[in-house]
Amino acid sequence: MKALVFHEFGGPEVLQINEVTDPAIVAGSVVVRTRAIGLNFADIYRRRGNYHLAGKAPWILGYEGAGIVERVGEGVEGIRVGDRVGFADAPYANAELVSVSADRVIPLPPDVSFEMAAAILLQGLTAHYLANDSYPVRAGDEVLVHAAAGGVGQLLIQLCKLKGARVLGLTSSEEKREVALAAGADEVLLYEDGADRDWASRARDWSRDGNGVNVVYDSVGTTLMDSFAAVRMKGSVVFYGMAGGNPPSVDPRFLMDSSKTLTGGDLWNHVTTREERVRRSSELFADLSAGRLRLDIPRIFALSDGADAHRLMESRLSTGKIVLVP
Repeated sequence: MKALVFHEFGGPEVLQINEVTDPAIVAGSVVVRTRAIGLNFADIYRRRGNYHLAGKAPWILGYEGAGIVERVGEGVEGIRVGDRVGFADAPYANAELVSVSADRVIPLPPDVSFEMAAAILLQGLTAHYLANDSYPVRAGDEVLVHAAAGGVGQLLIQLCKLKGARVLGLTSSEEKREVALAAGADEVLLYEDGADRDWASRARDWSRDGNGVNVVYDSVGTTLMDSFAAVRMKGSVVFYGMAGGNPPSVDPRFLMDSSKTLTGGDLWNHVTTREERVRRSSELFADLSAGRLRLDIPRIFALSDGADAHRLMESRLSTGKIVLVP
């Protein structure tokens, strides 16, 4: 089979299409012929060498995708050859064939395309647990979403609006501000806006009573203390990413004095069984099919043009999902 591989860490130029050995079928797993593969920033970090990679070169990136089951291993029940499926946590996905543990297989409804499945699963599951578990958003809540024009940000805005919340977004440019507004945000602030760079005070002013929002979803990291400044007394900050760098340390006495809550979030602590993956994915697919969730058509690259796809993602000029197609 063909796969997008790299033999050394570096820029997009290290990526190349090679012939590699097909994955073996093992008990408890299936082999999926990929039709669409989601590209995520974690792939870039792994290519650069920021994340530890097991094994030896050549390495294959990718964890998220969708396709058709081609082989079924011993002991697998409820999954058949020919089934349309997706996955959000199966390694070596940048290839024509991927071995997927049966407990990570997600069935696709007939009206959800492979491309849309690869575009929504990882980011959609993240937005789903954030809005339902880390802080269960309620009607009337005021919510602040960092990186509101990103894939998770846009979906999180929509899920919060579906629950009846009022949503304030944060972005880095006017173009991204328009994207977040189109996703349904009631208002969007820029991190840096001329001489007035104190977005936390502007967020408090935006809240109905001027005391701050109920919850801030922070995926930037370095902004953590500003997020606390934007949230009201007895409010919550959900920290689930470090796109801007490591967060500062938080003194527990500060939390006690302000009665504010800091909650951490990681997707893989919330989808530990196949039942959880299927339940959450089914809710996302239902909202997508009914038009309650809007997902922009992903930008499509051939798998052989993976280096160009990485360049686009690194440029920060893309606001939608990027999908690779073998």
